[in-house]
Amino acid sequence: MTDHPNRRDALALIAAGAAGLGALPAASAAPQGRITKPIPSSGAALPVIGMGTWQTFNVGDDPALRASCARVMQTFLALGGGMVDSSPMYGSAQAVIGHSLRALKGKAPVERVFSADKIWTSDGDETREQLGETAQRWGLAAFDLMQVHNLRAWRPHLKTLLELKAAGRVRHVGISTSHGRRHGELAEIMAREPIDFVQLTYDIGHRAVEERLLPLARDKGIAVIVNRPFDGGASVRRLKRSGAPVPPWAVEAGMRDWPSFLLKWIVAHPAVTVAIPATSQVAHMRENMAAGFGALPDEALRARMLAHVASL
Repeated sequence: MTDHPNRRDALALIAAGAAGLGALPAASAAPQGRITKPIPSSGAALPVIGMGTWQTFNVGDDPALRASCARVMQTFLALGGGMVDSSPMYGSAQAVIGHSLRALKGKAPVERVFSADKIWTSDGDETREQLGETAQRWGLAAFDLMQVHNLRAWRPHLKTLLELKAAGRVRHVGISTSHGRRHGELAEIMAREPIDFVQLTYDIGHRAVEERLLPLARDKGIAVIVNRPFDGGASVRRLKRSGAPVPPWAVEAGMRDWPSFLLKWIVAHPAVTVAIPATSQVAHMRENMAAGFGALPDEALRARMLAHVASL
């Protein structure tokens, strides 16, 4: 599902940011040409490029670094971003998100944020308490998505989250994992539990989730969030070190650099709903957001992209 595509307008919008944040639009209307996908359980449209905050927003109380994070978020929102994902495990990231949202009121469409966070505690009785602390840090009364982080004490946490969903405290619930861990257990949860989202690791060099988890997500109607889409930056660095430019056929398809190439390949998978790359740099955020405009590669183009990267 996409907004009415207008690639020229989308590219012009992204280029406009090059002059500085003052040039970024602050209107609440989403940029034209932005690609969205529906959340299977609710039908809500979600932009395919979101924002992670692991490490990048863990900057403590430093005013200059917090201001830098706010500029990154402003760029993300102005260029049509939606999902912002965090966790209590991410140090000060939650508090920095809250600071950024307050600082950007009136300067960026903060209402566009799809708030996604996690429960991360071994005590299954602390779900509500931790959710309350997280909500205070963000400055929110309710979340669009609350996940159980890395399957930690997932049974009691999920039970409570489903109760909170019924009470309207969260709109969607999910389970997360990372680095290819515990895929067998995750598949069992997906098969039998009424979750809305699953978060997992997937990139062009690590495709194990294609065998079972992604097909299962499609079959069960579970939205998929992809974390670490650049393998912690390793995939982008490898392609840049190769010295190879983005091939002309990919540029013609709207992929002007390697980050947008890799992200488009990921979010074009039929089971993937959103990818959440993390960055601390405005320039990199612009590159990431470019992947969320235009058209997605079809199956044949995805296969060509995979073969090309494998040949480098």
